[in-house]
Amino acid sequence: MVQKYKSPIRVYKYPFELVMKAYEKRFPTCDMIPIFVGSEIINEEESDDGAIQIIERRCKLNVEAPYLLKKMSGIDYFYCIQRNTLDRRKRTLVIEAWNESFASRIHIKEYCTYYVHPEDPEWTCFEQSASLEVKSFYGLESAVEKLAAKHYAANVNKGKEIIEFHIEELRKQDITYVPPFVDQITSNSCNNEKESIHYPTANNYSAII
Repeated sequence: MVQKYKSPIRVYKYPFELVMKAYEKRFPTCDMIPIFVGSEIINEEESDDGAIQIIERRCKLNVEAPYLLKKMSGIDYFYCIQRNTLDRRKRTLVIEAWNESFASRIHIKEYCTYYVHPEDPEWTCFEQSASLEVKSFYGLESAVEKLAAKHYAANVNKGKEIIEFHIEELRKQDITYVPPFVDQITSNSCNNEKESIHYPTANNYSAII
């Protein structure tokens, strides 16, 4: 049976670009997330125009699981893969995460999105959902489901606090604004158009009149 979780839409009263700057500060690790003990970038791509960036990380988690569960699983750390797709032009960040550890026994998927508030372009919305399917886990399927639900709830409650904390840290560094993405082609085109405009000189005013 697949267990599904969904959190309420969260609103940050800050522009998307500033929220992204704060979000980046949680990597490669974050003291405010005790179970998140490390991460490494395993793949990074960026479009030629710089609008789209895709980063994949392998994250290392020290899950607070019961002793029996850890002993039977034979591991101390839990690993997952996170793929972040940032579209600077559309001002969206899509986060997809799934488990690497015990992939044949359990399926954990998380999907998060940051996007501009539909009614206020200076605010940012955040949505988060997850699913869990435990196929078999040494007879401890119920314990795994309860553990996953506990960590998901903790993650939801901690997320907003972390963003707010890092925005305050940025403010202490006098960073309160991050300019939005500007398409270079459009920018260059506008500059060229401005340069190509010819204004009439005093010598040809009579022709206009």
